[in-house]
Amino acid sequence: MKNVRLMDFRYIQDPDDAEFYGGLVPIEGARDIPFEIKRIYTISGMQPGARRGYHSHRDLEQVLIALGGSIKILVKTPFEEEVITLDSPAKGLYIGPMIWREMFDFSPNSTLMVLASKYYNEGDYLREYEPYEREAREYFSK
Repeated sequence: MKNVRLMDFRYIQDPDDAEFYGGLVPIEGARDIPFEIKRIYTISGMQPGARRGYHSHRDLEQVLIALGGSIKILVKTPFEEEVITLDSPAKGLYIGPMIWREMFDFSPNSTLMVLASKYYNEGDYLREYEPYEREAREYFSK
């Protein structure tokens, strides 16, 4: 799907002490993330059955990472859709402009971290599906 891709980050683990020390996932801005990070936020404490998102961005790029637990992400254009499960801090989901997204099926105690390419700007959001679909059809037809 255009403007959507899974990203694998390095997972560093000492094989001699893995059980005791766990692992480390380094994420470096200009090396691992395809944009300058302007904003970081987390989503946690979601109740069973709750859904978030229901929007798209005209210009914003994001990388979503499950820091703990698992979260399903529906990514959609007027032409295709896919559900992606994030369940490791070593896996990120890049979402570029004009992709509708919904986050759901949060496991207990899950935390989703979002890295964003721009500061918050309400004017960049498309929060209703029908106006989004009209703009997205034009955007993806180019």
